[in-house]
Amino acid sequence: MATSPEAASEVTHKVYRKTINSWCLYDWANSAFVTTIVATIGQAFYIEVAGKNLGPVQAGNYWGFTNSAAMLLVACVAPILGAMADHSGARKRFLGGFAGLGILFTTLLVFPKSGSWLWMSMIYIVARIGFAGGNIFYDSLLPHVALRNDIDQVSARGYAMGYLGGGLLLAINVAMIYQLGPERGARFCFLTVAVWWAVFSIPIFRRVAEPPAMLTGAESPNPVRAGFQRLRRTFREIRRYRQLLIFLLAFWLYNDGIGTIWAMGVAFGKGLDLEAIDLVKAILAVQFIGVPCAFAFGWLARRLGTKGSILLGLSVYTAITVGAFAIITISEFTVFHFWLMAVGVGLVQGGTQALSRSLFGAMSPKAKASEFFGFYNMSSKFATILGPFVYGLVGALTGEPRWSIVSIAIFFAGGAVLLLCVNVKEGIRVAKEEDAAHERNHG
Repeated sequence: MATSPEAASEVTHKVYRKTINSWCLYDWANSAFVTTIVATIGQAFYIEVAGKNLGPVQAGNYWGFTNSAAMLLVACVAPILGAMADHSGARKRFLGGFAGLGILFTTLLVFPKSGSWLWMSMIYIVARIGFAGGNIFYDSLLPHVALRNDIDQVSARGYAMGYLGGGLLLAINVAMIYQLGPERGARFCFLTVAVWWAVFSIPIFRRVAEPPAMLTGAESPNPVRAGFQRLRRTFREIRRYRQLLIFLLAFWLYNDGIGTIWAMGVAFGKGLDLEAIDLVKAILAVQFIGVPCAFAFGWLARRLGTKGSILLGLSVYTAITVGAFAIITISEFTVFHFWLMAVGVGLVQGGTQALSRSLFGAMSPKAKASEFFGFYNMSSKFATILGPFVYGLVGALTGEPRWSIVSIAIFFAGGAVLLLCVNVKEGIRVAKEEDAAHERNHG
């Protein structure tokens, strides 16, 4: 019996919806690493236990340098990995390899003892490489799983799922800290992150199809050599993607600030003698504030445009950093003030990052999605290198967290200025032309 067009359309819609949900669940899965380890309990454990012999300010500075080292390693290989994945049609295999690496070394975070900050730094660097490297290939699947008209909303949904999943596990982990005590509870929390990450990664491998290899003429069959060939060609052709390049530079600057605020929040509070558990609670609240706000930014993009919505988010970030500096300068900085900062971050963080990802995806040709997202993630990782490094360096030179936090405002302002120069319509037009040319040449 023939299937009616309506029934076929319904089946197609269900498959599309399952694919989108499975893709978004990976954000739910790996965001636990960011919320529990990068931003809260792992950061506090490093400062209070692994770095106990250093003191809170110096330990916070070392945490910043550790994050910079991890991101430098990822940034150096991100573009070539993306090009290799496009050539070989192996995005999911690369994703699985890096996710497995991150999960394994997250488990190993259980073992560092009091004072062993260098040992924890080494384990954390590898775990962070697994997390960040996997995101290159996760992000590169976005233009393939989402229709071009849905890309803002799908990206925002992924971030919202990440906030919700990461927040739920963090809430459970905060309860475990109260039950088991700070040190023992933190070690248990590291195990829960690894299990959570592993279990909720399963749907993306089962239900999201591997996009076909994007082969081009005269490429070596060897994926490593082909990857370098693609990179050389991309550098030669970069003038065609001028708007994408300007956006990357803007993203590099403003994401510097976003990543630093997230990675150094607890260190900032500890440097002002606030209690770690109070800081963790505030960041936990950010997770649940971020869920509706990430969706709201997807809606806002339809009204203000994607670029306009990102600029709104950057203005809020600038106000947060300058406001924190002013409060510390004129009065005592309390937990209440930290909560105000956290709420402000929760209002804009997920939406700003989600729309940045979708804007880049909209201006990227599908045939080079992994390669281009390799550059995107390289830009993201270089931002995460410089931001924490500047934070740590300013803190080391001045001994005052207020100067560290206000230095981040420079990145938001510079990124906003460059973003204003991006012609989004032109960037999307070039990407569509590239896709059409690839379709004509390769069927």
